[in-house]
Amino acid sequence: MKETLHIYYTSDLHSHFENWPKIVHFLKEKIHQHKRKQEPYLILDNGDHLDRVQPISEASKGLSNVTLLNEAKYDVVTFGNNEGITLDRDEFYHLYDDANFSVVCANVVSQDGDNPAWLKRYVIKDVTPNFKVGIVGLTAPFNHFYHPMGWDALDPLKQLKLTLTELTPQVDSIIVLSHLGVDQDELIAKYFDEVDLIIGGHTHHLFKEGKHINNSILSAVGKFGHYVGQASLTYDTDKRAVIEKTAYALSIDTLKADPATETLLDTLGEQASRTMSDVVCTLPAPLEVDWFKETPIIQSLTETLKSWTGADIAMLNAGIILESLPKGDVTLHDLHRICPHPINPAVVEMTGRELQEVIREGLTDRYIHYPVVGYGFRGKVMGVLVYDGLEIELKEVDCHEPLIRSISINQKLLDPNETYTLATADMFTFGHLAPNIAHASKKTYFMPEFMRDLLKISLETA
Repeated sequence: MKETLHIYYTSDLHSHFENWPKIVHFLKEKIHQHKRKQEPYLILDNGDHLDRVQPISEASKGLSNVTLLNEAKYDVVTFGNNEGITLDRDEFYHLYDDANFSVVCANVVSQDGDNPAWLKRYVIKDVTPNFKVGIVGLTAPFNHFYHPMGWDALDPLKQLKLTLTELTPQVDSIIVLSHLGVDQDELIAKYFDEVDLIIGGHTHHLFKEGKHINNSILSAVGKFGHYVGQASLTYDTDKRAVIEKTAYALSIDTLKADPATETLLDTLGEQASRTMSDVVCTLPAPLEVDWFKETPIIQSLTETLKSWTGADIAMLNAGIILESLPKGDVTLHDLHRICPHPINPAVVEMTGRELQEVIREGLTDRYIHYPVVGYGFRGKVMGVLVYDGLEIELKEVDCHEPLIRSISINQKLLDPNETYTLATADMFTFGHLAPNIAHASKKTYFMPEFMRDLLKISLETA
C-alpha cells in the first residue's frame, strides 16, 4: 500500500507581512482539501519568519509572528538567526511559550543547561498508522552573537549525526528544516542518506523544482514570502521505504488574500503603533540626514558609540540613518523608522596600517555609493564614513581619488604598527564591506543593544 504525505512550507519571510495573507489563503485551501480527502499533511516554517525591521515584530519582540503562525495552523518550525540573535535572552527564551506548534532545533542549547520548555531537537509525527516522520531543525551557528546571550550554537552537522543515530530507528522518513544555507544543505544530502527532504533557507536561494542529491531532495522558497513550498513523500508500506519525493516552489502572485489574516494584521499594526508611541525627546529644530555628508545626527551617534564602548575611535557609515527627523516629539516609532537595522555595536582591534587602508577605501566614490545588501543592513547605500576620535587631513590635489596627508587619533599621528580599538557596526565585521575589519582576530560584540538604542541615548542626552 502507498501513502503520501503532503508538506507545505515557508522560509525567510522576514516579516514581509504584505505577502502573508496570500500564503495563509493558500494554506487554508490545502488544509480544507486534505481534511476532506482524509489525507495527511504538515505545515512547516524554516526560520527568519520575523525581522525587527517591521514595526509589528519590533513592538511585540516577535510574539506577533508566533500569533500569525498559530492562526495559520503551522505544525513544526525551526528558528533562524533573526529569532535567535536579534532578541535578548529573555525575549528569545519566552518567544514560543504560547506556540501551538512544535519548535525544533538540534544545535542550539542554553549554556547553563536551562533550555526553554518549547525547544526540542526533533519531533516525530505519526502521519498515518503505518508512516512515521521525524523532523529535525538546524540553524546557523553564529556563536559570536549566541555566546554573549548565554546560548551555544553547536556544530550543526555533528549534531545532525548524533540526532539521526537516535531518531532513525524510530521513523520511516526524515525531514530536515535547515536554516544553514545551500552549501550546508548539499553536504547534508551528500553525507546523510537517512534524510529524504531538506527544506533550505538562510541564504535566500530558490529552487522552483526540487534538487535531487543522493537520497535527498533539496527545496527552497527564496525570501520575503514570494513563494510557498509544496512537497510530497510517498511511502510504500510493503517495502517500508519512501519510493517517491517531489518538491516545488509556487509563486503567490496570483493567489487571493485571506481576509481574516488581513484583519488580524491590521489589529497587530494598531497594537504596535500604541506600543511605540512613547516620546524619547523633543527636538527644538529638525535633524537633517544626508548619506553623503557628515551631519550632526550621525556625528552624535558616532560619538555615543565611542564613549559607550570605550574604544579608541568609532566609525559609522552615514547611510545607517535612513531619514531626517522633523522638529518636535521623537517617538520610539520614529527611531525604528530611521534606524530599523538589527545591527549591534562591535569593537575590533586593528593595527594603524590596517585602519589606514579602511579609511583610504572609505574615501572613494565607489565605496560611498556602494549599495549594501544583507549583513543586517536595511538601508540603501553605504554613505560617507564618519569618525570620532580620528581626524583626516587630505592633500589639496586635483585627482579622482582623495589622497591622505595625515591621520591623527586623539590628537596623535597614527602609528602604523600600533594596535587601536575601533568601535563600529557589526556589519563591517562580516564579508567584504571592510576586509581589514572582517579579518580582525579580536572582535567584541555588544548584545542585545542595537544601533538605534545608542541613537536613543544620543538624542536623550543631546
